[in-house]
Amino acid sequence: MIRPRSLAATAALGVTALALAGCVAKADIAASGALTVTSTDSTCDVSTASVTSGTLAFDVTNSSSQISEFYVLADDGLRIVGEVENIAPGASRTLTVVAQPGDYFTLCKPGMVGEGVGKASFTVTGEKVQATGDDAEQKTQAVDLYAAFVKDQVEQLVPAVDALVAAYESGDDDAAKAQFPLTRAYYERIEPVAESLGDLDPRIDYREVDAVAEGLDWTGFHRIEKDLWQPAADALNSDGASAWLDWAPSTTEERAAFGDQLIADVAELNTYVHSQEFTDTLEAQGIAGISNGAIGLLDEVATGKISGEEDWWSGTDLWDFAANVEGSKMAFSLVEDFAVAQGDDGAALADDIAQGYADLDAALATYGSLTDGFVNYSELTDDDKRQLTDLINALAEPLSQLTSAILE
Repeated sequence: MIRPRSLAATAALGVTALALAGCVAKADIAASGALTVTSTDSTCDVSTASVTSGTLAFDVTNSSSQISEFYVLADDGLRIVGEVENIAPGASRTLTVVAQPGDYFTLCKPGMVGEGVGKASFTVTGEKVQATGDDAEQKTQAVDLYAAFVKDQVEQLVPAVDALVAAYESGDDDAAKAQFPLTRAYYERIEPVAESLGDLDPRIDYREVDAVAEGLDWTGFHRIEKDLWQPAADALNSDGASAWLDWAPSTTEERAAFGDQLIADVAELNTYVHSQEFTDTLEAQGIAGISNGAIGLLDEVATGKISGEEDWWSGTDLWDFAANVEGSKMAFSLVEDFAVAQGDDGAALADDIAQGYADLDAALATYGSLTDGFVNYSELTDDDKRQLTDLINALAEPLSQLTSAILE
């Protein structure tokens, strides 16, 4: 139960700065909030790039040839802070938000796949405003924003996998190697969603040793990885067995089969996250599901990435590491204020978690970034890995308390 210090009193969902505000009446929309957006196949034109804080309504018209979406993103370009989807060609939809001062981005996504088009800066000036709505509405908004984040990542994963597979199947290994870690980042940010779907995650993301241990056909990213970074004759798998035991480089026909299977599996994931079943599951889990997702993604780092076993052949573990942390931090950002609303103990817990993410981000930045690339994991010393492990543990301890804190 949220205590009398409600989220409204702490500027609900303030960490994302913009909150969906469907409960706001049209009469309450600020004068600067009468915004128009035109989505085409190649552009996303917003009537103004700067507004005053308050309640804004984005009237989005889809003039493209495909179903489209419109997004408002936080200044990191990753966190979704407002989204309207399934806008049919020729149709219009309205996104209403309470806009806090800050820097944002807008973009449209015709076809509902890929990175979108017309990404542009959007600035909100003025004074901080108080969001409206009760706790139940704000919890629903948090779930909606997390669903939008998951959909966006999978929608970008689809064409990225298409490009990776095209290079892999054609034998352009240099191009495939360059695309491999960047493509996986979309998946790693939302991995717990796929892990909940039976054998879909094993088909997409199992390592060889895991597939063999469970008697499964080995497919997916890591099958492709071993073909691209073929081991030396005396190389060993992460379990100490010969890298060539029951394995040989894939033939052209086998590459086609493995590549096509990965495309099909990712398409299945995309279908699921756009289904009513996914919506119902997130609604049933509520904010606890988001919080547990944040915890689960950090666990992925602690149990797989920090050991260097995830991307055993490519050494691209730091890309996975960073993407897991980004996904975890995104989930935390959506529920942070629910912890703060519990009083001083909740606020202190949220501060500890936020500081833990900041410390981990700073350490990761010494090795590169998702944008510019990371060093190969083999370049990290034991001391480097120990430092990262200590930072993960320092964050994991308060993060493990988050779900119980927000449900008090």
